[in-house]
Amino acid sequence: MIDPLIVVIAGVVVVALATVIGPRFNIAGPLILLAIGAGVSLLPFIPPFAVNPEIILVGVLPPLLYSAAVQLPAVEFRRDFAPIAGLSVLLVVFSSIVLGLFFWAVIPGLGLALGIALGAILSPTDAVATSIAKRLGISPRVVTLLEGESLLNDATALVLLRTATAAVASGFAFGDALASFAWAVVVALAVGAVVGWVNLRVRERVSNSAANTALSFTVPFIAYLPTEHLGGSGLVAAVVAGIVTGQGAARRFTPEQRISDRLNWRTVELILEGGVFLVFGLELKDIVIANVRADEGLWHAAWLALSALGIVLAVRALYVSALIWVQGRRSRRRLREAHRVTGAQERLDRFEQAYRESPEQFGARAADPARTARRVGWMRTRIARTMADLDYYRDTPLGARHGTVIVWAGMRGVVTLAAAQTLPEDLGPLRPLLIFVAFLVALFSLVLQGLTLSRVVSAAGLAGEGGEGPSREEQRALDGELRDAAIAAVRAGSLTRRDGGTFPAELVERAGARLTQPPDDDASARVRDFLELRLASIEAMRRRLHALGRDGRYSTAALRHALAELDADQLSLELRIDDGEDD
Repeated sequence: MIDPLIVVIAGVVVVALATVIGPRFNIAGPLILLAIGAGVSLLPFIPPFAVNPEIILVGVLPPLLYSAAVQLPAVEFRRDFAPIAGLSVLLVVFSSIVLGLFFWAVIPGLGLALGIALGAILSPTDAVATSIAKRLGISPRVVTLLEGESLLNDATALVLLRTATAAVASGFAFGDALASFAWAVVVALAVGAVVGWVNLRVRERVSNSAANTALSFTVPFIAYLPTEHLGGSGLVAAVVAGIVTGQGAARRFTPEQRISDRLNWRTVELILEGGVFLVFGLELKDIVIANVRADEGLWHAAWLALSALGIVLAVRALYVSALIWVQGRRSRRRLREAHRVTGAQERLDRFEQAYRESPEQFGARAADPARTARRVGWMRTRIARTMADLDYYRDTPLGARHGTVIVWAGMRGVVTLAAAQTLPEDLGPLRPLLIFVAFLVALFSLVLQGLTLSRVVSAAGLAGEGGEGPSREEQRALDGELRDAAIAAVRAGSLTRRDGGTFPAELVERAGARLTQPPDDDASARVRDFLELRLASIEAMRRRLHALGRDGRYSTAALRHALAELDADQLSLELRIDDGEDD
């Protein structure tokens, strides 16, 4: 008997090495782990390996989905929420029904409800495609669609699986199934939003970054467990909690907390996701043996899996084709309405000018200038956001080439592997067959699509169209706005020290444009004052960054890059100031 601790240590080492080696050979790390696990399982001294699927569904998927939701690009997700929701809900339901009818027709003794359950297992896509797409430089808009889909469709598929499995035992009733589905989603949205809100308020009061990150590890489970107890989808709750946390972290957490979260959660993602694929490879031998002993043998399962993969890709191609057509019409309609936005901007400018010159002509509205200023500011933000959205749709149109990549990038993976093993134990000889079909679909999908995605992208002419980070022009423009905000705050004298004190007037006058230049390393009081002033200016830049994030002029990648730079600058300055005080 091999010591479980040795197995865990070896698994972590293998996952880490595969992550490093994969990019060098242009092979996704999960494919390498899959091959290693299958190869190790063939060794004669390796005993049968099996992991309770509940460990994956409860212990692995909630933190994985939560972490992905925290990193969701908020600006782009809002702009493409409708197509992402369609891919995540409508496509999953449609694919599950078509696959269910196919399995019901070709597998003797399989009911329609169980066929739909198997279809739900095979419907969700995996996030592996997103990592490959980023590395290939695909359009950020396509990456956002794939990322949002892989994040949300897991929860949809598992809710549908649970509904269909319950129907196997109690009989299928469309009304009951729809009510159960709706209840699972509504409860999850409510619990997830509350947990995310409480998470932000509690953790912003915990100053120790290590303790703060430790608390973050509990959040997906705090969202998951009560939701499941109430009959909702725990995974949807974990996703919602992650989205709420991700949107509030920039305003409520300190730089140390954000950096600690980012690094530690990246490690958690690496180990958990890699571990699932490694376990899949280790379990593959026993599943193959169980099917060889069955009357149908391997060919029957392989034929079912290849047919199912073909069906799911065909359904996906039809849906994505319709999606691209609808998005094209919607984008053209939005662009035709651009003159209305320009007209609204001009009317607002005229109103503001007239209000400044003669506020009394507006009657009761002039009684509260502060309220009027707030309303004008809110309207300017809405107009700026709408104009930025129109620019986004104009500059990143979706065409047939993008649709081809979206279709081929729809690989099956972690959720399919875990969900297949939750099928009821009382299915008799059908259970090993259904599990093996699900495993083969995931395997064929990862190998066939994963190894050829780069060629499909190249053939579509989309390689290098985008990148993982913001463009230099966008980042330079954003840095300029933040620099201007800092200089304006310094000259206005609105900055204060960390202890609440004020800065010498002479220092404020001298700072000006030198604000963004690093001072000489000197421990004098004057230089410490300058360091404090630079530190205070970072807060002004961060406030400006939050405001820019609301109007949508800059991408999420640019906003996050700028925030990371401000965090790093702040930590560096605080260290230099504290070291100077110790001297």
